[in-house]
Amino acid sequence: MMLEGSSSDASTEILERQWFAAYKAASAMRAQCEALLDVMASAEKDWNRARLRLSDLETLRDALGEELAARDARGDLDALDKSLREGRELSAA
Repeated sequence: MMLEGSSSDASTEILERQWFAAYKAASAMRAQCEALLDVMASAEKDWNRARLRLSDLETLRDALGEELAARDARGDLDALDKSLREGRELSAA
């Protein structure tokens, strides 16, 4: 009978150790998940800011492109190019 009782005690002890190990592993994983959640929230805020900046830059690019196209249509680019060349020649002298 003694052997049967000590076998049961050993089995219970192993089960308790496994439970504590699983508890500790789950606690560590929970902490890691919470840390990753913080990182994801920060990354999402940065991504949203970058998207807004991209939108602003694309709007500026498009407006400048339209201005260049309008000047090109009027022939102003040739005059601008000529004045820039003359300015370089004056500064070189």
